[in-house]
Amino acid sequence: MTDAAFEISKATGGAMSDRILNLAQLEALYDEPSRNSLVKVARHITPEYGAWIGAARFCVLSTVGPDGTDGSPRGDEDPVVHIQDPQTLLMPDWRGNNRLDSLRNIVEDGRVSLMFMVPGNSNVVRVNGDAHLSVSAAHLARFERNGQYPRSLVVISVSEVYSQCARAILRSGLWQGQAAPDLPSMGDILQAQTAAEAEQSARIDSATYEKDWQARVTKSMW
Repeated sequence: MTDAAFEISKATGGAMSDRILNLAQLEALYDEPSRNSLVKVARHITPEYGAWIGAARFCVLSTVGPDGTDGSPRGDEDPVVHIQDPQTLLMPDWRGNNRLDSLRNIVEDGRVSLMFMVPGNSNVVRVNGDAHLSVSAAHLARFERNGQYPRSLVVISVSEVYSQCARAILRSGLWQGQAAPDLPSMGDILQAQTAAEAEQSARIDSATYEKDWQARVTKSMW
């Protein structure tokens, strides 16, 4: 037990709760943040952060709405967002599964967070801000791919941008190139999820799904 945890335990009569109930208890467990972790925060896209974001072809978009939260992977063969100006990012919404979880959330509540990752680099860059959806023809035309256009754009107004400590990626060995573990495929998951369907036609066969997947994704990438 840490000294801080011990003090909390004493304050609760020796029986420490397994749930932190207030900020004072939380902050008692941790040291003060270092100066570096505070001064790295910028209120707009600086040239240095812009270089990072411009090199990222993958990010995670986090949103919140009345039905809960959502974390959505976003990727592109070019930079995953376009830096319109130091305060604005544009993210094309390419074809997906049409659940629209993130987009529904943005319509209801514009608060967003993005985490940009660059393969081989142990740091990540995070952006917080507010977003709205746009169908501006001029903006959509910027992202044309083989005659295809995104259905909409996520327009992000940046409130803060900062780098994240490398420890998480170093701990995980994310870029060390290990062979992928033998995990259930998406077909396996869908087969298990539909196994109890009464109608045979509603059940998904894993082998058939995986066989057809590559052709489907090739036709619907953009």
